[in-house]
Amino acid sequence: MARRSALATWLHQLDPADLEKILLRRADAAETQPHTLRRLADELSVVSSVRRAVDALDQGCLDVLNTALHLGEGMSVEVLAKALRVARQDRGFTRALARLRESALLWPIGEGCLRTIGGLRPIDAPPERITPAPPPARRSDRVGTCVEDSASAPASSTVDGVTRLVELCDAQAVAVRRYGGGIGIRELRRMASVLHADEQRVRLWVELAVHAELLAVEEPDRRALVNGGETPQHLLPSTTSDDWRAAPPARRLVDLVRAWPRMNWAPATAKPRSALADQVSDLGAAIRAGVLTRFAEEPDTVVVNVGDVVAELSWRVPAVHNTACTAAAVAEAEALGLVSLGCLTELGRALLVDEGVEEAADRLIPPATGVARFQADLTAVVSGLPTAPLSALLDSVAESDERDTASVWRFSAESVRRALDGGRDADRLLAELAAVAENELPQPLTHLVRDVERRHGQVTVTPVACCVRTADPGLFDEIAQHRSLRCLELVVLGPGVLASSKSAEETLDALRAAGYAPTSSDPAGAPIIGRVERRRIVPNRPKPVAGRPHRRTPLTRTEASRLAADLIQREQPEPPPPPKQAESRRISTARTLRDQSLFLPDAEVVLLAEALVAGTSVEIQVASGPRRTVGHVITPVGHASGNLTATTDGGPREFPVSHIRSVRALG
Repeated sequence: MARRSALATWLHQLDPADLEKILLRRADAAETQPHTLRRLADELSVVSSVRRAVDALDQGCLDVLNTALHLGEGMSVEVLAKALRVARQDRGFTRALARLRESALLWPIGEGCLRTIGGLRPIDAPPERITPAPPPARRSDRVGTCVEDSASAPASSTVDGVTRLVELCDAQAVAVRRYGGGIGIRELRRMASVLHADEQRVRLWVELAVHAELLAVEEPDRRALVNGGETPQHLLPSTTSDDWRAAPPARRLVDLVRAWPRMNWAPATAKPRSALADQVSDLGAAIRAGVLTRFAEEPDTVVVNVGDVVAELSWRVPAVHNTACTAAAVAEAEALGLVSLGCLTELGRALLVDEGVEEAADRLIPPATGVARFQADLTAVVSGLPTAPLSALLDSVAESDERDTASVWRFSAESVRRALDGGRDADRLLAELAAVAENELPQPLTHLVRDVERRHGQVTVTPVACCVRTADPGLFDEIAQHRSLRCLELVVLGPGVLASSKSAEETLDALRAAGYAPTSSDPAGAPIIGRVERRRIVPNRPKPVAGRPHRRTPLTRTEASRLAADLIQREQPEPPPPPKQAESRRISTARTLRDQSLFLPDAEVVLLAEALVAGTSVEIQVASGPRRTVGHVITPVGHASGNLTATTDGGPREFPVSHIRSVRALG
């Protein structure tokens, strides 16, 4: 309570301009609309409010505050400057003191002494000097549309990467650790290998897809948990993912860029970490918002070295920004086309004001293409983003390989065999590829498809538990004696028929691993076409961060100025009430006559009082017995003891006021 009283005492000494600065710096305390300065001091001393004020300080102010906390109460300005090895008039030192006063964290008491707010402890060892601000970022004028042109390729690559990630989760099981552990590093590396991308980019894609509600973690089976069993969780496409994948690239990018600033996970740095681990604060969202806001300060110039912006943010708000996470956030913004060449793009500016985002995305990313260029090296190249049907076709017959400016698929005997396993023959497959080709299909690709078809189906696996059948005697003997197939414990049942001790799935995998291209059939001999079960789940809503306060709309400068003036005005002593003015004779006479008369209306009481004060004549009716009145013309000259003294034509007379029934003016 002593510290709060000291703060309240200091607030009483401030003028409206200084108090307005405190209200603007400590907006959370001003939002409560305190009615007195003492109440404002209580709000400024709340622990959470003090912590937010400290987190908003730059590194230079933190150095001064930390040193002051080490020196203790009542230190002088000279002692504080000496501890920091600066002169009292040093510009950085005086700037930090002014900022701390405006934040109500340190204020003067007495002659040249300082006091800090209660509840704070030294952060770490006192610094030897005040950390200077980094030099301003070197900038150059923005030239033409080079910024927008350079942002198109990274944004298209991110949209394509998230699309392929959703397709991967649709085709394969992506394991998620229980109890909020997220996707482990080993699983991330496996996904990165399949997607032909680095681990850092895949982590960003995963968290973007989850926050954009394209992927979701399936809920564990509660009954299995109660029974003590383990229920593995997986990352699955959401119910909205199919519509998103079918949308144009620009619309897909809009959903991603709207999700990015709200992501609570820390930016994906090069340091390995799990993806989707439970977040414990909103630091990630604060870092990303700070990056966008900083680049928006000078939108028409480009930063020569982005590292200068990272260093500036790390010094300006060290409680939020550090070098690694801030640099990672800048890289994420560049990958989404929000920042390019050290400048905020049109899409980034639209996202900040939340206006025209769709139009900016349309201008940034070209429409998806439905054709591919097939090359003699058994690759298919798509310039830009492929349409969903083209991507599905190429994924079914080739392996994807991402490059910086194009999407590439590589054909192999294994990938073509996989397409034939889906039920298509060579003629149909080549016709589908020719329909999306910019030019004629190269001869090596045609030969590959024909050669794989010639070998495809020579070996048939029938699930009996199970049987391997072939009509080729030489191939039959080769399989029966193959060393790598001994695990199947093959037994000859008859001409062209081998029995396996393993299931049909395991037998198929072993034969394919040995270099054969078997197919599966039912007991009647009809081919079995394998299909992957497609599961869709409701997207997980992001969990609110624990302890996040509800924030009102910050006060404007005008509102803060008005509140400061009101607070100081309320503390001023009330002026003494003005002395009561003496009632006029006419009013006092009318009030007395009103109290004594039971029959006269107010207007006639005023008329009688006017005649008494001014000495004018009036006509009155006076009661004289039951139901009888007598009229008199009088000139009132006095009033005492309920009797009215007046002159009449017959001389002076007295009339009881209670007997007067009416009063009228003459004429």
